[in-house]
Amino acid sequence: MTGLDEILIGLRAAGEETRFRLLVLFTKAELTVSEVTQILRQSQPRVSRHLKLMSEAGLIERIREGTWVFYRLAEAGPGRALVERLSELIPWSDPALKRDLERLDAVRRARAEEAQSYFAANAAEWDTLRSLHIPEAEVEAALLSFLGSGQVSSYLDLGTGTGRILEVVAPRARRAVGVDLNNEMLSLARARIEKARLAQAQVRRGDLFELPYPEASFDLVTVHQVLHYLEDPAAAINEAARVLTPGGRIVIADFAPHMLEFLRDEHQHRRLGFSDKEAAHWFKSAGLSLTQTKALPPRGDKGLTVMLWMATAPAGSARRPRPAEAA
Repeated sequence: MTGLDEILIGLRAAGEETRFRLLVLFTKAELTVSEVTQILRQSQPRVSRHLKLMSEAGLIERIREGTWVFYRLAEAGPGRALVERLSELIPWSDPALKRDLERLDAVRRARAEEAQSYFAANAAEWDTLRSLHIPEAEVEAALLSFLGSGQVSSYLDLGTGTGRILEVVAPRARRAVGVDLNNEMLSLARARIEKARLAQAQVRRGDLFELPYPEASFDLVTVHQVLHYLEDPAAAINEAARVLTPGGRIVIADFAPHMLEFLRDEHQHRRLGFSDKEAAHWFKSAGLSLTQTKALPPRGDKGLTVMLWMATAPAGSARRPRPAEAA
């Protein structure tokens, strides 16, 4: 049980207009200080003081990655329990909160447009850009080793990009689909699978946060070097879990935590890698069980470590809500 002192500390931290508005924003996204100042139209020192008080009260968490600092709701503890209770009382029709959420949407749209412009400009050189880490062939071999030798009925590749992972895994599937939002990437992916004569494979334009498929549609989902571009990786995993069949698997390949800041400035990376703990939390929140992990370190002192994580949906699992429904 949460102690009386912890409840009172949390209530005092939330019991101020700006801080309550911040809690509402964090129910929707993790944000940097600069993004919060854009949304609230308040000075950075003032916003920072509010965030510090809320962090000390255990309502939110402060996550440093290189020179950026992200804030999000606490994952667990008395503060999280209190926020969940308070979230039931949020007056979503309040004019100030509606304005904040409209500005949050604007920040997200601007960020998404920047990312899509980058993907369009770099689509042709995409595979070359991946030379920042160990050879892609080693990552692909490790991914296939996770899958074993059996075939799957239906396979989905999220953020398929140029379609390389779709090309690698599709021969093991009777039906294979690659989803991406960027038209230039999809053109390259379509040409790739046609050249490989993968008749069972197709690509579709779609949002990985709101997939155009019903629940329990795919036995296997891969998410290869995608999550570090997203503002809400957990929501993407939750949506992937929704379309998994009972006993279905999801395999993620992404970077371990690193300090290469230029990837943000030059290559639109939102996050500088992920830890095993964070990946485990995504899976647990989505109702999945982490079953396998593998680290692929770089050769030499420089470069990025690639992590692979595989999780499985429980047999007979119930439908998982979309992130919007859960909120």
